[in-house]
Amino acid sequence: MLPICLGAIFILLYLDSRSVINTGIIFSGVMVAWSGGFLMLWLYGQPGFLDFEIFGHNVGQLFNVGPINLSTAVWVGFLALFGIATDDGVVVSTYLRQKFDELKPSTIAEVRAATLEAGLRRVRPCLMTTATTLLALLPVITSTGRGSDLMVPMAIPIFGGMFIELMTMFIVPTLYCLWQERRLGKQAFEI
Repeated sequence: MLPICLGAIFILLYLDSRSVINTGIIFSGVMVAWSGGFLMLWLYGQPGFLDFEIFGHNVGQLFNVGPINLSTAVWVGFLALFGIATDDGVVVSTYLRQKFDELKPSTIAEVRAATLEAGLRRVRPCLMTTATTLLALLPVITSTGRGSDLMVPMAIPIFGGMFIELMTMFIVPTLYCLWQERRLGKQAFEI
């Protein structure tokens, strides 16, 4: 199911942008989120992770810290993470395309200025998207009732992946700028 899901996400992103390179740039957020999900799973298995107290409550026990096996629930969490992780890339990339269509930069300095302006305008929406996802997962990760044995392992990779996925706010504009600079360089070479 994992390759099918990744392929479907890639196709949907391609249908939005009609560019394989732009789709690959947005898809880079999936790889960043993937690493964040595995990083959180690894941290949960480490002794001493979140082993401190706040207001007399052990944080590790509150967040159900303990080794997590790679079960079906964890892989379903990764599949959900991949869909959510592309949101920030789409938000940034769409605004970058709009800004480049509007300004039509013709020099490398103009490309970088347009990228910086567009990237800065999308920081707040990306932070809000990620923050709402992280806040929505807190009750799931801290749950102890019926079904928590299934939901907690599903939520852990999503939480870790979205936390690390914030880096796509920097990665997507940087890759987009590189792509546009190379495109500009090829056009100048052809003239």
